[in-house]
Amino acid sequence: MNIQTPVADEIATHEEAQAAFSALINWARGANPQELNALDPKLRTLIGSNEYPDLINDYPEKFVVDSAYKATLPDLQNGPSSLIRGSKQLIQHVGISNFRLPIRFHTKHGGDLTLETSVTGTVSLEADKKGINMSRIMRTFYRRAEETFSFGVIEAALDDYKSDLESFDARLQMRFSFPVKIESLRSGLSGYQYYDISMEMTEKNGVRQKFMHVDYVYSSTCPCSLELSEHARSTRGQLATPHSQRSVARVSVELIGKSILWFEDLIDHCRKAVPTETQVMVKREDEQAFAELNAANPIFVEDAARLFCEQLLKDERIGDFRVVASHQESLHSHDAVSILTEGPSFAATSIDPKFFSTLFHVG
Repeated sequence: MNIQTPVADEIATHEEAQAAFSALINWARGANPQELNALDPKLRTLIGSNEYPDLINDYPEKFVVDSAYKATLPDLQNGPSSLIRGSKQLIQHVGISNFRLPIRFHTKHGGDLTLETSVTGTVSLEADKKGINMSRIMRTFYRRAEETFSFGVIEAALDDYKSDLESFDARLQMRFSFPVKIESLRSGLSGYQYYDISMEMTEKNGVRQKFMHVDYVYSSTCPCSLELSEHARSTRGQLATPHSQRSVARVSVELIGKSILWFEDLIDHCRKAVPTETQVMVKREDEQAFAELNAANPIFVEDAARLFCEQLLKDERIGDFRVVASHQESLHSHDAVSILTEGPSFAATSIDPKFFSTLFHVG
């Protein structure tokens, strides 16, 4: 028999809800654990039961998550603003760092390379939002992981990224090690030089910018030490060697216009500025040539910054830029460093205390 209750769809009053709740509690206190679980396991909490619940400790391999079950899952990060801890303040960047996956990249001479790529993705978070769903950043990239990446693809990924996370500012950066075959100076041997390169796209206040970063590793021979060594030879017949050391320049450029600035182009700019790039394959004739090359290009860290700047200023595809040079001294127990910026994009009053330590490169 079906009993129709005409008032079933009406909203209960507070008094009616209180009476129903009291009836439920009274029933629950007399029910056994099986009856409680059959109705709702949370009833144990309502009646203050200290009995340890009967839990299943076997992994449910055949359990299937349907849409109804997913709707019951808690989502704390997307909760109301009342859950925010600390000041209700805008966060400029929140997201993930060093999410890795294989990505195909275009090269200047036609062949594509698949490289392990580290992705950093962040968005702004409004003051009244609790948080973001971090996994959406990764899902955005996997949707485009089969495409050969260029700035056009990154821009499309950024659109997806902002849309998925409902944010107004965003940044995507892809970092990888880019191989280029380099010939030795005199022996005719060749080997692969690896360049730490990053592609970056940002959007702030509706304005998008594209950036490329490269770490260029070179040898720097101190001009002062070279002159002092030669002075010892000429005045006293004393054998002396000038000090030189492995050095690193991190060159960051803003890309402007429609013409492509290839990875190889930026590397070539660095080589033209400072030709004493460290070598891959070396025989005796190459080692001698490298010594001669260093003697022909002695360089202080200030010189390095200005020489890189000179090359970058000539390229119409480059807007703002920054050059950070670190000469990791063999004479001193400290490094010699310089920073040169052009334009507002890289201007900064404060420096990360560990910024220069990130320029240390090992073989």
